Amino acid sequence: MQRLHTQEETMPHFTSEGYDIAYESYGEGPLILAIHGFASNGQVNWLNTGWVETLTDAGYRVVTIDNRGHGASEKIYDTAAYPSDEMAKDAINLIDHLDAGPAALLGYSMGARISAFACLRSEGQVACAIFGGLGSTMITGLPGSTEIAEAMRAATLDDVKHPRGRQFRLFAEHTGSDLEALANCMESSRQRITEEDVAKIDVPVLVAVGELDEEGGDPMVLARHIPQGHGFVIPKRDHMRATGDKRFKEAVHEFLGNHYPAQNRA
Repeated sequence: MQRLHTQEETMPHFTSEGYDIAYESYGEGPLILAIHGFASNGQVNWLNTGWVETLTDAGYRVVTIDNRGHGASEKIYDTAAYPSDEMAKDAINLIDHLDAGPAALLGYSMGARISAFACLRSEGQVACAIFGGLGSTMITGLPGSTEIAEAMRAATLDDVKHPRGRQFRLFAEHTGSDLEALANCMESSRQRITEEDVAKIDVPVLVAVGELDEEGGDPMVLARHIPQGHGFVIPKRDHMRATGDKRFKEAVHEFLGNHYPAQNRA
């Protein structure tokens, strides 16, 4: 596997919509832009779970982006910066910056919502997309944003009593995240995407959600609203444990083979 930047080197950055955005690039071949979930970053979501190795071994170039407020990207303390349709601009701008489109998008949880809005914004930059960890709740909406934001702002983990908030606070501390930036992100990033807008996505999409994932909802429901949508249930996995699942990777490999084969695009 060819890695374009070693772990010891500074990650490359570019300016998107006035914000400093970090990314990392691995391998060679047609581009897959991997967009992580809330409180995560490119390394935790995609490198540590084996996704980068799986996809580069299959002949793809994988670029992981650190979303606004996350990882090595700029920390912003303004909720106006974090609606998912705003963060989607960074994904499209990065593809343009790399001059490597059209690309496949691989998003998980918040990254799946960002990917959906990126599909709607695409002017030829997106070839296909995978929405992981977010199915029917993308269109019905997700409760609990206030509790999670409050958990980010709590003085200590011991002060967080809400179970979902505590789970996200634990994860945020594990990833070394900026808690105030995450609180601002949570307050505006969970915007619902309408059924009418989902129906306008004109590229193939795989929707994959864990069987036990109450956060993500039903992948088949969302897939039915997308003209070229395909649904997949990741067996026996919840929201947190589905990310690096082997069967999820197998489903993505099959989907990419049908809609974005490496051998025909390198």
